[in-house]
Order: sequence, then C-alpha cells, then structure tokens
Amino acid sequence: MKPDTHPAYQAVEVTCSCGNTFTTGSTYGKDAMLIDVCSECHPFYTGKQKVLDSAGQIEKFNKRFGGKK
Repeated sequence: MKPDTHPAYQAVEVTCSCGNTFTTGSTYGKDAMLIDVCSECHPFYTGKQKVLDSAGQIEKFNKRFGGKK
C-alpha cells in the first residue's frame, strides 16, 4: 500500500445547534465541527415527531382532490 494516501484520522469535537457537544473520530481536517441535528434533538431518536403544515398544504390537497376517486 502506498504511504500517505489516506487522510489522518483524529478526534474531533462536535457541537450541535441544540447545545449538545461530544467527541468523535473523523478525517475532517479541523479540530471542531458544527452540526445542525444530533441524536439528542433529532425527532427519530427523541420520539417527538413534529408535523409542520405551515401553508395548509394538506387542506389544499384534500380540498382539490378529496372527493375524487
């Protein structure tokens, strides 16, 4: 195997937008990483599903196609 073909694997401090921080191993070139969603705030892991219907799209769909078969 050729030397110096793989990136360096190092410890990286990850910070989520919710405030959760943890350390993981990565080939990311920096010592810190900012992410938007982690296992502490993602609905799949927390069990708190958020259904957003901001524009009333479901009602619009049902109004247009609800009676048709």
